[in-house]
Amino acid sequence: MLKACLNGGRRRDEHPAVPVTPAELAADAARCAALGAAAVHVHPRDATGAESLAPAVIAEAVTALRAAGLPVGVSTGAWIEPDPVARVAAVRAWPVLPDFVSVNAHEPGAEAVAAALHERGVLVEAGLWTVAAVEAWRGWRVPAGRILVECTPDDPVTALADAAAILAALAPGGPPVLLHGEGAAAWPVLAEAVRRRLDTRIGLEDTLRLSDGTPTPDNPTLVDAALTLGAA
Repeated sequence: MLKACLNGGRRRDEHPAVPVTPAELAADAARCAALGAAAVHVHPRDATGAESLAPAVIAEAVTALRAAGLPVGVSTGAWIEPDPVARVAAVRAWPVLPDFVSVNAHEPGAEAVAAALHERGVLVEAGLWTVAAVEAWRGWRVPAGRILVECTPDDPVTALADAAAILAALAPGGPPVLLHGEGAAAWPVLAEAVRRRLDTRIGLEDTLRLSDGTPTPDNPTLVDAALTLGAA
């Protein structure tokens, strides 16, 4: 499964093709779906362009993205809303629910956020950035529908070592795993995911460049390149 991660916290001044509005997200998602992406992950923005968990913001983005015909996921990163209580309240107030939502296991209040999502029938993606986060996630009393092994170091060697350590710490037979990296490590980690036959993702949230180092014009070009690599 290849997921398209369309924007993350990227600003338009970082790349002119970063989709921000619901209409832009929906258009990118439709193009990625046509190429073969199996899901889409976005960080909805408010009127100022800031990432937001506000019910109206989530509803508008998710509703627009439904037209692409893909499962839709969003983030609950603590940088979007630092107060865990407010994060839980936001999730409980969402009038339109995404299909899946990522929750970073190392963040304060992660289990409570995951529980609020699970109560509402939303698939929880447990974001694991470190081996220590694996242990934090194991303490949850909430099931995760998918594990996100997120290799945050920009250096490919370090990112691949982190991937190996986190994957080794996971017990066999658990939830499906999606492995991905960021920046200069995005493509090497994606190749490792393909080698291990794991789900992965690509998009402007994770990298602004193609595997040969050239700048990408947009999200669909990244998705097309990743699918070509996976089919090789």
